[in-house]
Amino acid sequence: MNMYERLINKDATMSVVGLGYVGLPIALAFAKHVRVIGFDINEERIEMMRKHIDPSEELEAKDFEGCDISFSADPEELKKAQFHIVAVPTPINQSNQPDLKPLIGASRTVGSALKPGDYVVYESTVYPGCTEDDCVPVLEEVSGLTFNKDFKVGYSPERINPGDKVNTVETIVKVVSGSDAESADSIAQTYDLVVKAGTHRASSIKVAEASKIIENTQRDVNIALINELSIIFDRIGINTYEVLEAAGTKWNFLKFSPGLVGGHCIGIDPYYLTWKSDKLGYHARVINSGRHVNDAMGAHVGKQVVKKMLEQNKNPLDSRILVMGLTFKEDVADIRNTKVVDVIRELKSYNIAVDVVDPFANPKQVAEEYGFDLAEKPKLGAYDAVVLAVSHEPYRTMNESDFEALMKDNNGVIADLKGLLRGQIQRLEYWSL
Repeated sequence: MNMYERLINKDATMSVVGLGYVGLPIALAFAKHVRVIGFDINEERIEMMRKHIDPSEELEAKDFEGCDISFSADPEELKKAQFHIVAVPTPINQSNQPDLKPLIGASRTVGSALKPGDYVVYESTVYPGCTEDDCVPVLEEVSGLTFNKDFKVGYSPERINPGDKVNTVETIVKVVSGSDAESADSIAQTYDLVVKAGTHRASSIKVAEASKIIENTQRDVNIALINELSIIFDRIGINTYEVLEAAGTKWNFLKFSPGLVGGHCIGIDPYYLTWKSDKLGYHARVINSGRHVNDAMGAHVGKQVVKKMLEQNKNPLDSRILVMGLTFKEDVADIRNTKVVDVIRELKSYNIAVDVVDPFANPKQVAEEYGFDLAEKPKLGAYDAVVLAVSHEPYRTMNESDFEALMKDNNGVIADLKGLLRGQIQRLEYWSL
């Protein structure tokens, strides 16, 4: 029997290493078909999942039902598995270079559990070549086994979209690859168990790695173009959203919007590709320029808000601003790499008092990650400006009177980063990207 047959007959067990936004949904999807060990180094998170609680607040208790899964923080448990999926974060460091510590650490953990005949499939987003050049040597070193002789490796990039209930593990085509033809077949068959949309077999692991990294790089570059256009149009004195609406009437116009580019994908993944490109002796001009534009948008927003306040004769030193929304996108609890923080830091650099509210973000996580406290609720009549940073559902029904109630003397600046209020604000000073 091949690995796929062993898994469905429960003669083999699957492990999923890393149970965050990516790993847990995959683990639960597979656990409806095969036996799964869910592994994470965070014991507190493991205890929550044993109680059918998703620490990332993406899944509900019912999603755990009918699953053949055990959760553990004990690496010894991984020795009971023969098919390992690695889904750990791949962040960047302060110099915007790849930080492979979580990935290499996970590889060491899996390597200590590897046995002849085992499979290891990586889902973490990396630059082309990382799986074979960086991870496989660790697996060999720790296990004492030989790649492609004693164990097989594959790569199948994650395509999880936090907060999206339509495009899920089951409904998005899955790119798969293996270190040889046999492993590619078994890995594809295995993912076909849970991916109703089907799988696409890449010709090599490097091709699969590259396919993932350019998905987010393409979006990053396109958003950077629109962000740059928004800066130009602001100086001209026209609204970017009105321009995009007019241009969008052409059938082949690509519809992107300006905004803050954060999160654990679009704002990070391009740096993995530019780092690899530099190592190969090529400076990726377009990608790096896009990153520069997008990384600067938070500071740009902060400066524009202060400029609008000064035009209203408001002294920043005596002012208070409300920032509505902190998460990296609407209607999710995910605060990873949120660029709203850049707006807040820019405003505070002018010694402005800033209150931040968010109905989805976890206050404890915010304090630990960014060093400030969320306000429980806005203060009526307290603000000189309001930054509508994230288009959370509760904010989408607010009108001008609601914002006037938040302002000192019913007068102030609204900075609408998502263009939600375009055409609706008549009395307050209005600015958007």
